[in-house]
Amino acid sequence: MLAEIITIGDEILIGQIVDTNSAYISKELNKIGVKVYQITSVQDDRDHILQAFEDAKKHADLVIVTGGLGPTKDDITKQTFCDFFEDVLVEDKSVIENVAQLFKKYQLNKPLPANFQQAMVPSKATVLMNQYGTAPGMWLEKDKVVFVSLPGVPYEMKHLMQEEVLPRVIKRFNRPHIYHKTLLTYGLGESAIAERIANWEDNLPNTIKLAYLPSLGKVRLRLSSTGNNETLLKERIDSQMEVLSNMLSDIAVGFEDETSIVDRIAHILNQKNQTLSLAESCSGGAIVKQITSEAGISSFFLGSIVPYKTELKTKLLGVPTTLIKEHTVVSIEVAESMAANCCKLFNTDYSIATTGIAGPTKGDAVDEVGTVCIAIAAPSGVVSEKFSFGNDRFRVIEKTTNKALEMLLKEISKN
Repeated sequence: MLAEIITIGDEILIGQIVDTNSAYISKELNKIGVKVYQITSVQDDRDHILQAFEDAKKHADLVIVTGGLGPTKDDITKQTFCDFFEDVLVEDKSVIENVAQLFKKYQLNKPLPANFQQAMVPSKATVLMNQYGTAPGMWLEKDKVVFVSLPGVPYEMKHLMQEEVLPRVIKRFNRPHIYHKTLLTYGLGESAIAERIANWEDNLPNTIKLAYLPSLGKVRLRLSSTGNNETLLKERIDSQMEVLSNMLSDIAVGFEDETSIVDRIAHILNQKNQTLSLAESCSGGAIVKQITSEAGISSFFLGSIVPYKTELKTKLLGVPTTLIKEHTVVSIEVAESMAANCCKLFNTDYSIATTGIAGPTKGDAVDEVGTVCIAIAAPSGVVSEKFSFGNDRFRVIEKTTNKALEMLLKEISKN
């Protein structure tokens, strides 16, 4: 079974907003055995939208459309649906009641006439009631192809997908089972991994597909397959994944949607009843952001400091000025001093410290843009390494974050 996602809105095409809706919809459809054939973004233009609808109808069983359902004149999706389905707009009293209730519950002011215009829907549509917004979803069919129209507001779209769309798709279509399992690895590049697992990959059954998903400092390895027997499907994938994870046990962190590198770090530190602190200079808080995005980290993480300016490394962390003058601020020696003193400052067992040149210019620094020093202070001492992460600021920061967490995981996994 194939689906197409169509996003409507000039704001997507000019880069004013990022289309996160399609990623969410694709992932949720995949879970229930629906493959997304194509994702299309179109401007707020009647002819362009109609052409996208006509093209999607030729190869998809399900077309999900997001955006263009607001109460203003530039939102033309409903009228365009009427043109495509040779239909007219009619007033739906249940939507009027929903709009009135939403304003009564969440707004101090009364709804405007434009808000009640949301109750105008194509007469052939099944209304999908939106409990979080005034724009309802719509379900229509043409030539055995289902068209679903959803609001572009992400939390409204997600609610309608979970409560209305997915249950209806499950009931309406016969679907195969699609199963993915993704291994998370850190510290080895895509090519090096491919060389290591080449023989195993060559002997994979042709019903199982391996995908390499490289990122900055990490690679995800996804096994995928489709079939009618869900139990057998999972057994085959899980069996191959067990072999793969054993082959890459030195760089494997766990499985996507089951764990993360922060989860692994948390598990080990909690087991040992040990704690962590951070001193981030060039990474500017990116590491602590990744750590604190996970729930329950207060059991091991005590705090962080971002001594971005050189003098703060001395004032707040006690890095000797003589050390900075002798080795420069971007040096192994300064990173190690930052890490060791951060442990003392927060009274933690471990600390991560970063110092480097993220760019885009190097100012009066001696080293080139992308030079980063990372140090890990541990009960057994301090380990450190110097890297060259390229000249793109955002890539440097992301690579620094991933490498720092990788180094920490290796250090806390000892003994």
